Amino acid sequence: MVSSDSNVRDQYRLLKKIFSKYSKQDLNQMQDLSNKLFVDQGVTFTVYNDEKGTEKIFPFDLFPRIITSKEWQKIEYGIIQRIKAINFFIKDVYNEKFIIRDGIISPNDIFLTNNFVKEMNSLQVPYDIYTHIAGVDLIRNNDGKFYVLEDNLRTPSGVSYMLENREISKRILPGILNANKVRSIMDYPLKLYNKLKSLSQKNNPNIVLLTPGIFNSAYYEHSTLARLMGVELVEGQDLVVKDNFVYMKNAGGLKRVDIIYRRIDDSFLDPLVFNSQSILGVASIMSVYRKGNVVLVNAPGCGIADDKAIYRFVPEIIKYYLNEDPILN
Repeated sequence: MVSSDSNVRDQYRLLKKIFSKYSKQDLNQMQDLSNKLFVDQGVTFTVYNDEKGTEKIFPFDLFPRIITSKEWQKIEYGIIQRIKAINFFIKDVYNEKFIIRDGIISPNDIFLTNNFVKEMNSLQVPYDIYTHIAGVDLIRNNDGKFYVLEDNLRTPSGVSYMLENREISKRILPGILNANKVRSIMDYPLKLYNKLKSLSQKNNPNIVLLTPGIFNSAYYEHSTLARLMGVELVEGQDLVVKDNFVYMKNAGGLKRVDIIYRRIDDSFLDPLVFNSQSILGVASIMSVYRKGNVVLVNAPGCGIADDKAIYRFVPEIIKYYLNEDPILN
């Protein structure tokens, strides 16, 4: 909020004026109320092996961090560039492997990691999109610049907390968002639904969200996104493979599933291919996927690109596939 010369930054002047109207006691009460709203609405995530309890509310600060439109534009362009290059990389390592042949990355850095899924070799995915959804973690350093901490490309989580944070900000401090001309994010569920729908050739595909179940740390998010998108929330036991298609069990029998937004890690997805002890996934689902009879979002095998061994190569990946310098460090 304050620059190195101890002056309030321009983007925080209005916010400082608004908050200066409240006493310390007022602010503490509002913070307590916001925490209570999170708990009452079940907006929690699970932390295991914590003596103080497993259910935690997502960290929420009444005083927001402001990112200017100019800063956000650079972040947006940088993330788009990064994910576009990473998607090319994933396609390449499971198909032609040009980046290995050209000596940019060694075979050992790819094939010896636990996140390389050999079952994805030579598999064509719809529209060549592997990373439909990414959760990119950013930090701002002391130099004021944003840096990418990691790329979450398998089953990225956290967006529902962002949506709920925004709603609680509106309730606790009405008018503060409009006064600061903050961009809306409330259309995210619709955009997500439309993205999923676009992956099918059908006009009205059957989309489901596959969750590990109520004991998963991100179950609140799974149930919230399914509800906001108007799709079925299912567990592995609700799905069955028959005649090379995936079906959802319901009161009327079986209903074919076209698109699965999975929130289950690769290793638990199909006990016949990955972890044979998994009871969270669906037996033979990878066979259906390989035949092109169901869409999985994100594609299995995306973890190869967010592996720590690959992270250091992302600048080279961007240059190799896009012939561009990285926008974000």
